[in-house]
Amino acid sequence: MSHTTHVIEVGDVTAGIVVATEGGFRFFAAGLKFKSLDLTIFPSIADASRAAREKLTRDRS
Repeated sequence: MSHTTHVIEVGDVTAGIVVATEGGFRFFAAGLKFKSLDLTIFPSIADASRAAREKLTRDRS
């Protein structure tokens, strides 16, 4: 079975990957900064990217 996989980056930071799954795209965190998003299913790749960007922005504040 083939899976659609996309890398999620925020600027020059790799946040993780998303893999197409039933119901959306499952996020797998690339590091501890994004652990709170790990295994979350997002409705779209754009939603996963937005969540990662918001997470990094909150952590930098």
